[in-house]
Amino acid sequence: MTTLYDFQPKLADQTPFSLEQLRGKVLLIVNTASKCGFTPQYNGLEAIHRQFHPRGLEVMAFPCNQFGAQEPGNAEEIGAFCEKNYGVSFPLFAKIDVNGEQADPLYQYLKKEAPGLLGSKAIKWNFTKFLVRRDGSVFKRYAPQTRPEEMISDIETLLAE
Repeated sequence: MTTLYDFQPKLADQTPFSLEQLRGKVLLIVNTASKCGFTPQYNGLEAIHRQFHPRGLEVMAFPCNQFGAQEPGNAEEIGAFCEKNYGVSFPLFAKIDVNGEQADPLYQYLKKEAPGLLGSKAIKWNFTKFLVRRDGSVFKRYAPQTRPEEMISDIETLLAE
């Protein structure tokens, strides 16, 4: 049986990253874009990262260009934009697809484990978020319009488990 820890998404520099390294951590996984109306959520993601990382939270951003071509840059451009504009210090992974035949295997798994509204598996837009328990099970999927600050209660609950 496949678990979250079996996946090895690529970091921005294309180096495989084994999620096994994060066993025992709470994960906040989000597909991002630099030219989206939700892009200012990077501020909230960074604030959550700074507040909860010492307690075991890992924020993981996966740039995606599938929605309105709102992430056109390469890894270097995306990283520079996030650092300059939002002070992002959590890991940015390689740009991926989250839907369709080329969807990253991690996102195929997340969508299966936590379907969206009315059981939809497709990611609807940038900044869809998944919160994962310390044991690797997917706790909840959040809509793009859910601001990171609105997830703090759930994050605190999972960190306390």
